Amino acid sequence: MSARAGRIGNVTGAVLVGGASSRMGCDKAHLPIGGAPSAVRVARLLDGLFAEVLLVGGDPPAESPGRRVPDGPGPSAALRGLVAALEASSAPWLFVAATDLPLLTPDLVLAIVAWPEADAVVPRTQSGPHPLCALYRVATVLPVARRRLAQGALALRGLLDEVTTAWLEPHDVAVIDRDGLALFNVNTPGELAEVERRIAAG
Repeated sequence: MSARAGRIGNVTGAVLVGGASSRMGCDKAHLPIGGAPSAVRVARLLDGLFAEVLLVGGDPPAESPGRRVPDGPGPSAALRGLVAALEASSAPWLFVAATDLPLLTPDLVLAIVAWPEADAVVPRTQSGPHPLCALYRVATVLPVARRRLAQGALALRGLLDEVTTAWLEPHDVAVIDRDGLALFNVNTPGELAEVERRIAAG
């Protein structure tokens, strides 16, 4: 554990701020959700858990806690942001969260971090795996991610196939996230309205 207010010191938290938002029609990082920009909500959650927080790519809101890290060279893809985060991490482990997970909970993050060790620890639900809410071992994953980025092999599922991956299966996630909302992505105005309704309802 870190001396900084008891936060976890051997895991860096990273919010991937960049990325296209064509379906939403605006920058999701700055999208107000429950009274705060989406990126701020996620960054504050991670800042309460980890000694180091990174804000990777894009243009994070000024009030977001964390260290700004620009995307590196390469095609616009989540893999590019993951590589930048892995390179910037000062800890041996990296927890990555997308900026469009406004209902992410500390319980789910801590469960992923505490799961039996593997190169990657990833939850998956009926909709599939969630590699942008996952834990990565920097020393093992970074060289594979760099190589795949250089080759233009951008799919995160392919990256997970090349490293040892431990899964939180749907039934595991359901035990931790009883409401089934922690991995809810906000990609469209309709999904935004649903999240705002959930927040208003408590």
